[in-house]
Amino acid sequence: MTHDFALEVTGISKAYGAIQALRDVSLGVRKGEIHALAGENGAGKSTLMNIIDGIVRPDAGEIRIRGEKVEIGSPARAQELGIGLVHQEIALCGGISVAENIFMAATNRRRSFFMNYGELREKARAILAELGSIDPDSLVGELTISEQQIVEIAKALTLDCSILILDEPTAALTEREAGKLFAIMAGLKARGISIIYISHRMAEIFAHCDRITVLRDGQHVSTDDIAAMTPESVVGKMVGRALGTLYPPKNPQSAQAPALMAVEGLSDGVRFKDISFELRRGEVLGVAGLIGAGRTEMALGICGLMPRSGGRIRLEGREVTPATYADSIANGIVYLSEDRKGSGVFLDLPIAANVSALDLGRVSTRLGFVDRAAEREQARCLGDLLRLRRGSLNDAVATLSGGNQQKVAIAKMLSVSPKVILLDEPTRGVDVGAKAEIHRILRELADQGTGIVVISSELPELIGLADRVIVIHEGGIAGEVTGTDMTEDRLIRLASGLSKDAGRAA
Repeated sequence: MTHDFALEVTGISKAYGAIQALRDVSLGVRKGEIHALAGENGAGKSTLMNIIDGIVRPDAGEIRIRGEKVEIGSPARAQELGIGLVHQEIALCGGISVAENIFMAATNRRRSFFMNYGELREKARAILAELGSIDPDSLVGELTISEQQIVEIAKALTLDCSILILDEPTAALTEREAGKLFAIMAGLKARGISIIYISHRMAEIFAHCDRITVLRDGQHVSTDDIAAMTPESVVGKMVGRALGTLYPPKNPQSAQAPALMAVEGLSDGVRFKDISFELRRGEVLGVAGLIGAGRTEMALGICGLMPRSGGRIRLEGREVTPATYADSIANGIVYLSEDRKGSGVFLDLPIAANVSALDLGRVSTRLGFVDRAAEREQARCLGDLLRLRRGSLNDAVATLSGGNQQKVAIAKMLSVSPKVILLDEPTRGVDVGAKAEIHRILRELADQGTGIVVISSELPELIGLADRVIVIHEGGIAGEVTGTDMTEDRLIRLASGLSKDAGRAA
């Protein structure tokens, strides 16, 4: 390695007890390059970035910044050295404003007792203008996940860093928001700033990165120029095995299947209005639309998690009126939140306790006590069905990779034998191998007669997985596509309001 490198890590190793998270990993990032870091969940990417950012101390190895060996004992020290990290998981303070979150590091360094909040707001407004229209006075806790991700990115851009680490930065962004981020990245690169870009989205890596390093099982596999690679060759290095197709075969018979659930004129008066569609038995129905269009709110309204002002829901021909989520579960309709760690699983609870959480009555004695043996057996059966990679069923869910945490969330839904499953961004932030597994699981559930609704911002996922896609624009259904009409261009035009279906595609 030479002084052309802004960052060099050499021989980095880190173990957590018997688990070797990193083993003799070396990486060099050149000045003014966008360097992709790829690998399955659990490959060691986050551990390596946490070491570079001073959150975790390595057991062995060294770090050099612009050729000089450094010790990074804290995130504050990393910032002093010009390193900025945007975490995949949101790390903001929900009870204070957007502006205060963006300039939190600068505020902590101030010696003055008084804060000029007017100046703070205007600086925040200028930075946010590059990314999206978010009010700097808004409380962060009231923002959507995508808006919070934009605030995280804006916060990093204030640090005047020479090395910027972006961990899955577009996972919760719309196509438009992601486009703005890529333009900013190109500008930073032109100024000589080095960017480490972590993503499971191959299209983004190949469109915007210069080189790519692959980690597998905590070890360095390769570093190559993007021009010399293909998405298939990168995936092969990541998983170390033949992955097979990412999307399982669709069911052509679903088009003739009877309606399992019918939603008629569903509204809340503000965020979604006059929503009507049918979900057929054994169908995977995709839901597309820009973030903020009302997709999530519609799903919450169906499941009794958000008030409705009108409309009807029929399940197997019978009208159901879930006023609460408990009512929805009792009727056989379950929902998986896009915020896996906030609402999907209980990170600190054991795997078995998570799986049983929706209905403890299924694993309880007649006296009302939880039968732990029955609870573990339920978790074992569902875990085996979903090919859950785990240690003990008593281990906390936080010990699992992102993809396996998502499988626990799915197992929790399956524990109540649902008829309809609504999933919001089910593969957000999971690696390609885990995505393929989740796609397989959803198709198998559909083949068994379950109705599956998938909300996703990844258009290739909707096109590859869904039998049919409805598109939401400004709270209403803009159109429905299927077959050869199911293209990214068609979905984008409907989602952005550039076209409307004159009679939905058949």
